[in-house]
Amino acid sequence: MKALAVVLLVVVLSLGVNLAMAAPDPLFDAATADVTVTVDEVIEWGAANFATIELANITNRGDAPEASQSLVLYTNCDLNITADNTTAGQLIERVTSNDTLVTEYKLEYDKNGTDGTGGATVDWTDYATFLKDAAASAVTHVTLDGAVNVTLSARASNEAGTLADAGAYTATQTLTATF
Repeated sequence: MKALAVVLLVVVLSLGVNLAMAAPDPLFDAATADVTVTVDEVIEWGAANFATIELANITNRGDAPEASQSLVLYTNCDLNITADNTTAGQLIERVTSNDTLVTEYKLEYDKNGTDGTGGATVDWTDYATFLKDAAASAVTHVTLDGAVNVTLSARASNEAGTLADAGAYTATQTLTATF
C-alpha cells in the first residue's frame, strides 16, 4: 500500500510539473495597454524675475549708460511678448523730485525663430511704446527647441538740453508672454 501511495504521489507530481511547464498560449500570454497624454501649450520663464539691470552712474549731461540681463523662456508654442508701458517702466527719481530720465529698452533673443526658437531684435524704444500692442515681439517656436534666451537691455539719458536732478532713479519693466 505504501508503494502504491508513493507511485500515485509521483504520478501526481509529474502531472503537476507537466501542467506547469505547458507551452505558452500566445493569445493569452501578453496584454497591451494604450497610454495617452496631452501636452498643453506652455510658456514659462526660467525664474520669477530678471536680475536687476544696474546702469552706470550718469556723471555728464551726455551720458547714456546701458546694461542688460537675460532670462530663459521655455515654450512649446508661438507667442508674443509685450511690455508695461506705464510710468512704472520709466526711470523716475521717486524720493524727492519725481524727475524723469529718457528711458529706453531693447529686446534680443539668442535665436531668430529659424535656427531655433526665438525672434527678431527689437531695437531701442522709449518705455511708453516699447513692445506696445501691435509692436509686440513675436517668438516663433521651432520643434524640439523649447527654450530661448531673452535679453532685456535698458538705457537712460537726459532729455535733450536738460540735466536731471541728482538722485537714485528706479523703474520696473514687466514683460508678459502670451499665446
